[in-house]
Amino acid sequence: QVQPVESGGGLVQAGGSLRLSCAASGRTFSSYAIGWFRQAPGKEREFVAVITSSGDNTHVEDSVKGRFTISRDRAKSMVYLHMSSLKPEDTARYYCARGVGTAWPPLGYGYFGLGTQVTVSS
Repeated sequence: QVQPVESGGGLVQAGGSLRLSCAASGRTFSSYAIGWFRQAPGKEREFVAVITSSGDNTHVEDSVKGRFTISRDRAKSMVYLHMSSLKPEDTARYYCARGVGTAWPPLGYGYFGLGTQVTVSS
């Protein structure tokens, strides 16, 4: 099954920064928006940020706006989630996924990766 591959997670102290990477190559991903989601233990998966296929438009969830940004390197088929001023409540497994269709923002997402764990210590 085709799926993106996330990396870059780890253990970081509160106030620190991390950059997550999503390797999403091929026609399955290159022409679509790519989003980031996260899921903490015992909680539902929640949307974090999304970027258009061209990289010229982004949308970031209000709860992380000002701390997280999303970017895309089309030449490398990579999408990044830049996280700063991290808080313990940001601890979760982070996933990237492809937007469904061409609407903006996407009406749904598919092709979720296996995720990368982010743990923020207080």
